Amino acid sequence: MASTKQQIREKFRNAVFERDGYKCVFCTETENLDAHHITDRHEMVRGGYVKENGITLCMTHHFMAEKFHICKGLMWEGGFHPTELYKKINSSYQIAYEKSQELE
Repeated sequence: MASTKQQIREKFRNAVFERDGYKCVFCTETENLDAHHITDRHEMVRGGYVKENGITLCMTHHFMAEKFHICKGLMWEGGFHPTELYKKINSSYQIAYEKSQELE
């Protein structure tokens, strides 16, 4: 049976939060967290809803990470380029892409 979009998002969110210990990977914040797609879900196979493409961020750090997407890759905050975010979770675009292909 196919999962609904809501179920896919919830599974992604839970897997990312669990891996990151339910706190922002840049600070100790444990409230108002988001599972940020490192590579935009519109640019990844099947939406990239795999923990290898997600990182737990608080609101402040999520905004900093989103700058890369908002500016279409032309500007970003230091430490928040997708390559740097992947390194923080021991992943890479290639790993995330391959895992995304396994999604149903």
